[in-house]
Amino acid sequence: MLFRQLFDAESSTYTYLLADLATRQAVLIDPVLEQVERDLQLITELGLTLAVVLETHVHADHVTGAGRLRERTGAKVMASSRGAPCVDRHLNDGDVVRVGELELRVLGTPGHTDDSLSFLCDGRLFSGDALLIRSTGRTDFQNGNPGQLYDSITQQLFTLPDATEVYPGHDYTGHLQSTVGEEKHHNPRLAGKTRDDFITFMRARNIPPPRKLDVAVPANRACGLDADAASGH
Repeated sequence: MLFRQLFDAESSTYTYLLADLATRQAVLIDPVLEQVERDLQLITELGLTLAVVLETHVHADHVTGAGRLRERTGAKVMASSRGAPCVDRHLNDGDVVRVGELELRVLGTPGHTDDSLSFLCDGRLFSGDALLIRSTGRTDFQNGNPGQLYDSITQQLFTLPDATEVYPGHDYTGHLQSTVGEEKHHNPRLAGKTRDDFITFMRARNIPPPRKLDVAVPANRACGLDADAASGH
């Protein structure tokens, strides 16, 4: 499997490119609108065909490149059945997405938002904004729920093998990846904490909303193609 981790500095978003080397079919996870040209150039340089774009959830801090990539490549956009109505295939927990010989297992991990998904492929976990490195996603908008997030992480993600590599949707401190075992033992919000501890901590946080919240959410429900309308331009 070909694998690349890409980064958008403005929103601290990771985009992931996976491809089956036999068929050259590729999938992008969580592309950013401003990085579409970069992503397309890399796909071309590597001799790949973009078949699928996966979204972990309706993002609030950046506008997705999914719709633009679908226009340019014909790729199918896939995301949660609880999320954006614009996608080609709605996904639920337990579904499998096949791209060439790759199989990505869909894990329902709501809590950050009610539509949050994670994807597991060949020992790599793409955890979106549910589980971050030494942190977690916030739970104070888009039907977020701290108890639900705790359950998603502890009952879904932490049941995976400890060696499973964790690739989050964001990082704000310079980390690139972690493992399930590391996060079990060293994530300060989760290690040694009860469900009630986690809920109390999350509800006590007082942080400003994402800067692009009002623009990004409606735009992303339209697969990123409504960004200008949503921003009033």
